[in-house]
Amino acid sequence: MLFYNKSKEEAVSFLNTDEQKGLSREQAEQLFEKYGANKLAEKRKKTMTERFFEQFKDVMILILIAAAVVSFVIACVEGNPKEFFEPVLILLIVVLNAVMGVMQESKAEKALDALKNMSAPHARVIRNGSEEMIDAEKLVPGDVIRIEAGDFVPADARLLKSVSLKSEESALTGESVPSEKDADSEVKENAPLGDRSNMIFSGCSITYGTASAVVTATGMNTEMGKIANLLDDESDTRTPLQTKLAQLGKYLGIIAVVACGIIFAVGITNGIPVIEIFMTAVSLAVSAIPEGLPAIVTIVLSIGVQRMVKRNALIRRLPAVETLGSASVICSDKTGTLTQNKMTLVKAYFDGKKEVEAVSENCSEEIKKLLLFGALCCDGSVVFLEGQEKHIGDPTETAIILAAHKNGLPKDKILEKYPRVAEIPFDSDRKLMSTVNKIEGKYVVIVKGAFDVMAERCVSGDLTFAKTITEKMSKDALRVLAVGTKVIDYVPENPSSEELETGLTFVGLVGMIDPPRPEAKAAVAVCRKAGIKPVMITGDHVVTASAIAKDLGILEDGDRAITGAELDAMNDRELDENVEKISVYARVSPENKIRIVKAWQRKEKVVSMTGDGVNDAPALKAADIGCAMGITGTDVAKGAADMTLTDDNFATIVEAVREGRGIYANIKKVVGFLLGTNIGEVIAVFAAMLLWHKTPLLSMQLLWINLVTDSFPAIALGMEEVESDVMERMPKPKNEGIFAHGLGIRVVLQGIMFAVLTLIGFFVGEKSTGSLEGGQTLAFMVLALSQVVQSYNMRSEHSLFKIGVFSNKKLNGAALISILLVVLVLFSPLKTAFGLKMLPAKLYLFGLGLIAVPLALMELSKLFGIIKHR
Repeated sequence: MLFYNKSKEEAVSFLNTDEQKGLSREQAEQLFEKYGANKLAEKRKKTMTERFFEQFKDVMILILIAAAVVSFVIACVEGNPKEFFEPVLILLIVVLNAVMGVMQESKAEKALDALKNMSAPHARVIRNGSEEMIDAEKLVPGDVIRIEAGDFVPADARLLKSVSLKSEESALTGESVPSEKDADSEVKENAPLGDRSNMIFSGCSITYGTASAVVTATGMNTEMGKIANLLDDESDTRTPLQTKLAQLGKYLGIIAVVACGIIFAVGITNGIPVIEIFMTAVSLAVSAIPEGLPAIVTIVLSIGVQRMVKRNALIRRLPAVETLGSASVICSDKTGTLTQNKMTLVKAYFDGKKEVEAVSENCSEEIKKLLLFGALCCDGSVVFLEGQEKHIGDPTETAIILAAHKNGLPKDKILEKYPRVAEIPFDSDRKLMSTVNKIEGKYVVIVKGAFDVMAERCVSGDLTFAKTITEKMSKDALRVLAVGTKVIDYVPENPSSEELETGLTFVGLVGMIDPPRPEAKAAVAVCRKAGIKPVMITGDHVVTASAIAKDLGILEDGDRAITGAELDAMNDRELDENVEKISVYARVSPENKIRIVKAWQRKEKVVSMTGDGVNDAPALKAADIGCAMGITGTDVAKGAADMTLTDDNFATIVEAVREGRGIYANIKKVVGFLLGTNIGEVIAVFAAMLLWHKTPLLSMQLLWINLVTDSFPAIALGMEEVESDVMERMPKPKNEGIFAHGLGIRVVLQGIMFAVLTLIGFFVGEKSTGSLEGGQTLAFMVLALSQVVQSYNMRSEHSLFKIGVFSNKKLNGAALISILLVVLVLFSPLKTAFGLKMLPAKLYLFGLGLIAVPLALMELSKLFGIIKHR
């Protein structure tokens, strides 16, 4: 039943309750058994064990486990304890990778817990004709509750009686100011949530007035509960990086299996012993899999996260860093995200003047007089604690009080000088508030309210021109209040509207707005330059939203602004056809937000959703990356988001995008570096087996190169500084592969280069020493150290000498560590465990010549445009 569309009598009758006496205890107990506790359900969370085993679904990890099993079987057959070193090493890497994955995912989802915490813990309820305080969890539909200013609403309810009631619903609807509520208002059947003025909603707070209401929904059936359901239904979106690395693992797995199959066929055909073929197959599998890649990508992302924290962006999931860098659409909530969520007086007009004056800290004497009258006729207050402003009461009133304070008229001082002796509180029928203050020995009535109502009660003043000013202010999305006064001879014992609010002298107008954040306009401009489409999604009115959007540069010529009702009238096909033209969505519901996000996703766009309210949470969850506000944001939004802005600064998003783009570019460098070396290893092992029926590198040697020697330069490569022009490029398409723009071809060519150098080293080493170990030693040295040189080549598509050979100090340190580790294995007693031997000095010098080849080839490629800076 749509209770907001029914009269209060119909609601009471349908719920089988009594407005005066409420439910009986027996009824309440029966209904509690039927509907259950008034709390939000919680979905089952994965155990640590489940998370641990999920890490082993990666194809690369499964191939490594298979290689470890084969290696273990061979060690058992040969009975040599030294052979167990290899499978133990492989399994250790696999387990460490899984542990790191679990550590990153162990932060359980907080969204539903936060929603539960927002629910009111107690409620004032009438049962058996008497009022009592009970746990909010025990409320049932049909309970009659009482609420007043300062209370949290414990359940969704239809108002029965209300006096000047206002409810703060910005977290649920996106409204900048508290919504006026009226038990007697008539609401249309298709009214959006923000316009259901005869309803109050669970989790919201009462800022003004008192009321009684009948509970219509509890627990998961409330509007807050529906959002919890939306969160529960939305599955986590895989990030592009996760998808690409998963695909990469599959491709490498196929390559390894096919290559092993060919090796088996060649080996059996040539009569090579089966154990030797198995050992070669293990070497091939290990060379095909970049064992360190998942861990190194995680480390690079972690380092990126630390850098982003310093820029006030807190990442909850590591792969979200890269996704933000790919963002092509940012759907942003208006209130508290693009705006300050604080009403501010910006314009004022004094009767008799010909123009409007901008409100500042040094207003004209006339405007100061207007602010004095306005502040005296306000109940709100602004408190200053340790340099911070705290606004208490209606935001429209605190905006006037703050403006007066800045002009030397603090409320406590003016009230002390001009005391209030009588008042008529604001109510939504009159749309006025009046006070009587004793000013310089006279009783002065001050009235403030909507201009159209005030104009009817004024007997002097240029009301025609004031109407024009009011209309102009309204078009600029300002909330306009009029102020009027009159002097009376005495104060009535029971002041009435007829006595005080007639025969007024019009004083002037004040216009206020929830202003844009100062840095938001520049941030939007940078987004556009970076090829990112900013979209405003808000629960506020379309006129207000459009004005703010135009000011920020979000709504440009040719763009559209539509309401949630207009969006509901569109089917998905119509929305898909128009979504690129719509820059502002106003009066939207949580379901609308998810539709908008998914419409952009159907366009193959990477969508970022920013917001701070409960109503943003489902869309934050559905978006490719959700971004919550840290200060004004609710715990619900933070729990559903991938990233939190700790300073609530929209401009921080721009820095986060810049960092994300830089980190993704660095990850591409790392992937290109590691895969180039892996492809070189595969080709070298495969070619040597076909040509000479020998393996140039043992699996232990390959593991040392892949996991130890390569890892340090790869991590340092991932810490390369972000390029200065990264925000002048278009976002990469959602379906763009990690090897786009020629990276795949370059990786293969680099692999061939490494393979050729390794095979030359193996051939020369074996021929010169007359032993397989000698060939493998020189091959190991050439491959390991040429990859250290290649890490420098991968820093940029510009010449290494242009950007500075040693400008990345972290890479310098990493390269030194890698060289020392290679030297350790080559010249210490460890060489025996790794199947290496000492070589003549001339072979080491020959190897150094081969190691320098990658630098020369890559510089020539960059010089002649084979590798282009894009």
